[in-house]
Amino acid sequence: MPLPPDPAEPWYVTAFRADYRELYAHRDERAADEEVQHLIKRGLQGPVLDLCCGFGRHAQALQAHGFAVIGVDLSEELLRGAHAALAGRLVRCDARSIPFQDQAFFGLVNLFSSFGYFGVQGDLQVLDEISRVLQPGGVAFMDLMNPEYVRSTLVPYSEREKQGVVLTEERQLEDHGRQVVKQVCMTRPDGEQRRWREDVRLYSVADLSESLHERGIDVESVVGGFDGRPLSKDAPRQLFCLRRR
Repeated sequence: MPLPPDPAEPWYVTAFRADYRELYAHRDERAADEEVQHLIKRGLQGPVLDLCCGFGRHAQALQAHGFAVIGVDLSEELLRGAHAALAGRLVRCDARSIPFQDQAFFGLVNLFSSFGYFGVQGDLQVLDEISRVLQPGGVAFMDLMNPEYVRSTLVPYSEREKQGVVLTEERQLEDHGRQVVKQVCMTRPDGEQRRWREDVRLYSVADLSESLHERGIDVESVVGGFDGRPLSKDAPRQLFCLRRR
């Protein structure tokens, strides 16, 4: 029998279990290292907070490049799956309440669509915390889905299989295209199933710029991905480079 989502849990708790990383096996350490190198070239400096770090692949890459880095995430299961090299460098917390003092970091990264989970007011709380923990002059990078691209290319249903694990995903837009909702079912070779929902708000450059500016953060640039392509309707990502005033 399939295991339904726990209605008492927020979706972002139910979704990010240990098996979540199986969905994105292509997002491996090599890819993380290439992405980190791009951020370094664009001005990332430490100490760095990896906000919503998952199992820590970017934190590990940052550490390998000599950065003092701390990773934080709400998912205890993903944090437990982190590389041993990050022992003592990972903290479990909610992004709306980061347990570090003001201006503790000169760099911050928030990658792989790890923003837009808490509703508008909750998301603003995350921006409050980003502003609070960044030092003046500090640089932050946020990697988000491109709303225009998502709206024009949304695939309502997909199914894929890898090593006997079948993953089905049903997608739809809600709130006049400002929210993308995905229903996921993972079926293992023995027939065991797990289901969960993902519910992410889509933010454009215009949406975020004013809110960031109000919190003392300026948008220095936005490109369409880690390869540095220009932002356009055909770019799947929005990679923001931000600086704390």
